[in-house]
Amino acid sequence: MADLKGKSLLGLQGVTKENIELILRSARKMKDIVNSGDKKLPLLHGKSVVNMFWEPSTRTRGSFEMAAKYLDADVINFTPSGSSIVKGESFRDTLLTVTAMGVDAIVMRHKMEGSPRLADSYVDPVIVNAGDGAHEHPTQALLDMYTINEVKGGIKGLKVVIVGDIDHSRVARSGIYGLKTLGADVHLVGPRTLLQPELVGMGVSIHYNLDEALEGADVVNVLRIQKERQGVGFFPGTGEYTSLYGINRKRLEQAKKDVLVLHPGPMNRGLEIEPDVCYWEQSSIQEQVKNGVCVRMAVLYLTIIGGDESGISR
Repeated sequence: MADLKGKSLLGLQGVTKENIELILRSARKMKDIVNSGDKKLPLLHGKSVVNMFWEPSTRTRGSFEMAAKYLDADVINFTPSGSSIVKGESFRDTLLTVTAMGVDAIVMRHKMEGSPRLADSYVDPVIVNAGDGAHEHPTQALLDMYTINEVKGGIKGLKVVIVGDIDHSRVARSGIYGLKTLGADVHLVGPRTLLQPELVGMGVSIHYNLDEALEGADVVNVLRIQKERQGVGFFPGTGEYTSLYGINRKRLEQAKKDVLVLHPGPMNRGLEIEPDVCYWEQSSIQEQVKNGVCVRMAVLYLTIIGGDESGISR
């Protein structure tokens, strides 16, 4: 039987189908709690979680905090600007200090790829990767898969198109690993400067023409243009990018009539996605946010307490 107790979630590369399905089943039970009148479930009573974010975040940090509090854990929020890092304390010493306080799990976002794995080698608490540079963002991919499964009733065999800035996207990488594990047909599309052909080695289809990629799509996941990671020169201007790769209702006519639209947020409305899609009834962008709380509740519960979804009850 799958059991995640004491195991860090550093990415979805190599995570088994059984463990992904365990998290998704557990998230379904957590959503019943979140949708109820009383969102509190004391499964993590007496446990403590620290959110260590070296990069800005609204959705991920907020939902991890809500997830831990809904499960009755004690929560500490850490930011570098308010810590001894500004005095020169090292990454390792910061982790050791937090660990000495008796925390059970560390939720970490860092600009450097591989930092959660390094942290996992330094300290004993469970490490949950909340995004490391352009490497992975496992809980975002899990909430995307949860949303797809909830709307479509399954993932196996679906054509899932990921659009945009693939090269700089930790969401894309975790999504590819997870979706492929659950049997989806994954297609990537974007400018050649933002989508390297070597990614075909991950078992996906590569496109540089958006209309071609969207044909027959069941799900379209639109990625944010990550200006903070790009530097300059990846495309001539925002107008050209929008004309070639921006998602609007007209373009989505190439997809299936019941196409599901996702976006990890925050959105650059009018750049990678038009407002008429953001708030469309076939967009689940806001539901993704709620599902993120439920998935992160499941991850914290399963990695700290262990067991399976049968233990999630009042």
